[in-house]
Amino acid sequence: MTSLDKPTQEAQHDSRAVTEAALFEAFGGMRGMVETVLPGLLFVTIYTINKNLHMSAIAALAVSLVLVVVRLAMRDTVKHAFSGVFGVAFGVVFAMMTGNAKDFYLPGMLYTLGLGLAYIITTLCGVPLIGLILGPVFKENLSWRTRNPGRKKAYAKASYAWGTILLAKCAVLFPLYWWADTTQLGWVLVALKIPPFLLAVWLTWVFLAKAPAPIDVFAEMEAAEKAEKEREAQARSGN
Repeated sequence: MTSLDKPTQEAQHDSRAVTEAALFEAFGGMRGMVETVLPGLLFVTIYTINKNLHMSAIAALAVSLVLVVVRLAMRDTVKHAFSGVFGVAFGVVFAMMTGNAKDFYLPGMLYTLGLGLAYIITTLCGVPLIGLILGPVFKENLSWRTRNPGRKKAYAKASYAWGTILLAKCAVLFPLYWWADTTQLGWVLVALKIPPFLLAVWLTWVFLAKAPAPIDVFAEMEAAEKAEKEREAQARSGN
């Protein structure tokens, strides 16, 4: 890195101070976790009680829609709630088409498998997925790829952690999909929603807290634009 690129100690301190809050925001926070767990919890609870696929599926989809409406009413970001609705809707459609209640969980399991592989593959290709996700959050975009090697290494470690955790989760869930009944699979899925996620977020925080501070490319662009305007003003005054 050049002297311009090298993060200062003050920037390093500021980066550590905001990393936790940024991660919390990027991954949805407490409300995002509730929105992730609640539809599946409602589905397996109702199905455990009455074994009614239609009632369980409709209740799960309804609560997902309610969560979106609440977000809209509070004028809050809806990306996490909308992603939950789409995930539940795919599960509902799939289960209704096959008539197998376990298939309510299959789209989400396949998504988890694909995401776990994406974390590993993108890191092997030199573009760790977690860096693509968090780069805009830290206002560094892709500057970490060429200008901040320490940060790129941290993103690689974090992506490997996410990929390993998600694939380990799949190693538990897919055998249960074939061998366990719907309620057993459902309760295990609910139990595995939050702890692996929190572990991955915590490891990401650990890696990034020890990494160099991000290079604020937006601030650089603003500074360059300001300097250009000052040069133009000086040129006009000189004439």
